[in-house]
Parts: sequence; structure tokens; C-alpha cells
Amino acid sequence: MVQISALRLLRRPGTRGVSLLEYSTPRHYSSSPLRARDDARDARAFFTTPIFYVNAAPHIGHLYSALLADALCRHRRLRVPSASATRFSTGTDEHGLKIQQAAAAAGLAPTELCDRVSAQFQQLFREAGISSTDFIRTTEVRHRIAVQHFWGLLKARGLLYKGLYEGWYCASEECFLPEAKVTRQPSSSGNSCPVSLESGHPVVWTKEENYIFRLSQFREPLQQWLRGDPQAITPEPFHHAVLQWLEEELPDLSVSRRSSHLHWGIPVPGDDSQTIYVWLDALVNYLTVIGYPNAEFKSWWPTTSHIIGKDILKFHAIYWPALLLGAGMSPPHRIYVHSHWTVCGQKMSKSLGNVVDPRTCLDRYTVDGFRYFLLRQGVPNWDCDYYDEKVVKLLDSELADALGGLLNRCTANRINPSGTYPVFCTTCFPSEPGLVGPSVRAQAEDYALVSAVATLPKQVADHYDNFQIYKALEAVSSCVRQTNGFVQRHAPWKLNWESPVDAPWLGTVLHVALECLRVFGTLLQPVTPSLADKLLSRLGVSATERGLGELCFLPRFYGHPCPFEGRRLGPETGLLFPRLDQSRAWLVKAHRT
Repeated sequence: MVQISALRLLRRPGTRGVSLLEYSTPRHYSSSPLRARDDARDARAFFTTPIFYVNAAPHIGHLYSALLADALCRHRRLRVPSASATRFSTGTDEHGLKIQQAAAAAGLAPTELCDRVSAQFQQLFREAGISSTDFIRTTEVRHRIAVQHFWGLLKARGLLYKGLYEGWYCASEECFLPEAKVTRQPSSSGNSCPVSLESGHPVVWTKEENYIFRLSQFREPLQQWLRGDPQAITPEPFHHAVLQWLEEELPDLSVSRRSSHLHWGIPVPGDDSQTIYVWLDALVNYLTVIGYPNAEFKSWWPTTSHIIGKDILKFHAIYWPALLLGAGMSPPHRIYVHSHWTVCGQKMSKSLGNVVDPRTCLDRYTVDGFRYFLLRQGVPNWDCDYYDEKVVKLLDSELADALGGLLNRCTANRINPSGTYPVFCTTCFPSEPGLVGPSVRAQAEDYALVSAVATLPKQVADHYDNFQIYKALEAVSSCVRQTNGFVQRHAPWKLNWESPVDAPWLGTVLHVALECLRVFGTLLQPVTPSLADKLLSRLGVSATERGLGELCFLPRFYGHPCPFEGRRLGPETGLLFPRLDQSRAWLVKAHRT
């Protein structure tokens, strides 16, 4: 979108001002601004990724956005299993000057380029297990209808006018830049060329008559929205950053381009000389996928959560909410913001040749392995670094050794020859810590483990609600380590099933460990769906017993029957997760021979 502070704007005479009350009603800013929306959210949830620009092939940053949304959506489905209660959209942004230029450079029609690159995104998301319910392309007819209806609504409310503007335009970023954000650097020919100060992309001076949106009228309503809802934008530093932006002047926004300059887009209704600006076009996709302009969209919109990268925060946290208020709608329920991925400490760049192909990573580390790495290591607040050794070390340590080793130990024929969920002995492990007796074997650390795993689902849910999936996985990993310590401490391989003294405690140790594994498998489903399925299937947990509502941990400890006690384990499934260093060593050896 256009930041027009850099531009010299000439308004046509006779344009009228618009009262804020026409598009900002008091109900949006009551003392309990989220009550109505939270009630709706209890019934439904709608998650979105950005729609991804098709000027280049997907990279791991695109996949990371999709995985964050996918994990949030999958976790929500575990809490509210109704298939109709959750929607999740992603897609491709296919209009704009950048696409027009990229297609020309490749000797393709824009449609051909869009079809090719959009297919790459769709294939990547299928392979990565992205469970979206809709993949939108902005070249679809349904989207054109939605965009033109939205435009007509803004026009009917007096929020659009024609004006002449001029300023620096960056085609790579599809936006105008103020003078302070432009610098000069030598070109290959030695001449001084204007470029974006932040990105280094070239800019050109542009002057044309376009339609302008009265963004300046929305500064106060946007401030009221954000101050009334501290969680509207998460994490908090991004919420604070947007409020700081709103302390400055908020100039009106250009929302169209001259068609002779930009023909690859959606025409302005009733004015074929103008093309609707790419960012307005793209943002409306969030309405298109829930049925806009049909009435159906109204029951979904109040439950919307956007997952976006920090580079497009201003578009989603200022321009988009203002456009929505202008159209008589509320801002999004939540805007979750994440930072970027670097490679070996450097920003990914075609010129550096360090852009990481996510499909190669899915093949190299497995789908679940790479999903786990990105979501375990990705911290939304700051940029995160990718390099091969880091991935291998994490996955070998946490998935192959800690989690996979624990499952192998507890299901091995030598320790669990009956292949069942053993009986829990309440005299060996009484619910009251500190009890003494000839049969009591539980130690203080064992009660700490039970307490940690019992509170883990709530802890994980809180982390998901706070957009801290990495902390959820950290909490699971910590409990996996505790459980391994429990098994190591009591060494069931040293106990004898034939001994009347050992057998009850041996069964109890295995029962507790298997119960912990059941919790871990259930909670890992949003991040590593195939691995979690493999783990739960090995434990004999059926498909109907895998929701959070069915997750009752160690019921025998609390005096309740356990439906798994005495049940046969599932069939042998092999290694839960193979060590990557061994796989890589084997591949190197095979290559050499």
C-alpha cells in the first residue's frame, strides 16, 4: 500500500469531510470490547496466513508463516473438534506491477507466471502438511467480485476521492516511500541511483492522478481499538510499535494506479482508467474466503486471526483495520506477528545465493522434523537463524533420542513382554506424597513429574493462546526429559516380572511412562502430525481418544479407572524418528562408493 506522507497531494475542490461516527460506532470501544467477539470465538475460529507474492519461488519464511497458522489451527481443532468450527486460509497474491514486470522479464504472460508459481506454493503446502480449508488466488472471479464490492462500499460512504500525487515509488515493495526513506547509491555504471534506505531496492519518481482513501480520518479510532485491546497485536513489542506509528501524522492513502501503467490487476468499478491498488486488492482476500459480500461472512469475521510477517505489519495493523472500519466492519480479532529467518547469520538473498529451498529441507529432515525445527526454534519477537548443523542437533536430541528413545524403552519386548498398558499400583505410587510403607516406591521427583505432566496441557494451551508455540514445545521437551529421568532412576530393565515384589512397581513405572508419552503424543499433533500419529498408534490410542477433551492424565493416580490399563499396545512401528547424523553418514558413504 501507499504511504502518502512522501507525496505532494492536491485534493479536488468540493470533497467533503466525513464524521467518524459514520464508520466508528461506540460498541467497538466499550469497557469490554472483546466480550462479543470472544463469545463468537468460542463457537468459531478463522486463521489466515498472508497471501504470498508469486514473483519468486517459496522459501522457508513463507513456510514458517504457514506452519504457525497450521499449528494454531490444529491445536484449536483438538480443543473444538467440530470440523465446521474452524477455518484456515492461505493463498497467492497475483496482481501488481512486480508481477507484471517479472512476467515480462521471463517472457511469459502474467497468467502463466501466476499459474506456475502458485502451483509451487500449493505443492509445498501439501507436502508440508498444511491443513488449510481454502487456498485463494487473487485472480479468481470470486475475489474480483469481493474487491469491487468492497471498493463500492468505501466510495458510497464518501471515503474515496481523486487526487494528484507524486513521490518515490518502489515497485519491489509495491509502495511509496517518504524522502527520509530514500538514499542514493552507485549503480553498475557508476551513476548515483535512488534506492530504498531499508531494502536497497530501486525507486522511481512517480506523478499521477489516482483515487485516495481518507486514511487520515482513522487515526483516533485505530488508537482507541489498540488501547482498548492490548492483545489485538501480539507479541507486545509489535503492538507498541503500531501505537508509536499512530502518534505521527497519518496521511491519506492512494488506493489505485493508472491502468496504462498497471494493467495487471482489478479495474476500478466504473473507471477503467484506474486499477485497484495491489495491497487493497490483496487484503480483501481475508473476506473473500469467508463468503464476502454474502451474509455468511458476518459470522466468521469477528473470529479472525491473521498470522503475518513483521515486514507487512503496517499494512495489516493500520491500513487494513482503517479500511474495515471505513466499510463498517470491526478490525481483526487478533494479528499475530512473527520475525524473519536468516541463514548462517545473513539475510536470505538471491544475490548472496543463500535462499533455502523448503522442499529440500522437508526431504532432508523429514516433514515432521522440519516442522518441529521451525516451530521449536522460531521466536516471533526476533529473527531466528537457520543452518544445517543446528537442525540435525535439535532433531537428534529431542525427537530421535529423548522422545523416540523413551518410546522404545517402554515398549521393548524385553521390558514389556506382554505388549500391554500395565496396571498402575496405587500402593507403590500413592496419591499422597510422603507416605511410607513396605510397598511405597515413589520418590519426591516422581511426584514432581506427575505434577508437571498433569499441568502440561493447560500450559501448552496458554502458550498457543499467547502465540508462543516455541514455548509450548519447550515445555513438552522439558517433560520428556523429566520422564526419561524417571525411567532411568527406576531402571525397569533391572526389575523382574516374575518377582511379586518387583512386578507391581515395574508395571507402575511403565504405566506412568506410557501415560506421559500419551500426553506428549497428543500435544505434539499440531506440530508433528505424522510422528504423533505413529506414537499414539504404538500406544494403542484410537482416533477418537486423541482430542484435548479426552486427555485425562494418569487417572488411576487420582482414584479413577484408566481405559488403557490392560489394553494391548499397537503394532510395532519401527523407530519413531531416525537419527539424522547416521542417515547423513550413510548417504555420504553411499555417494562415495
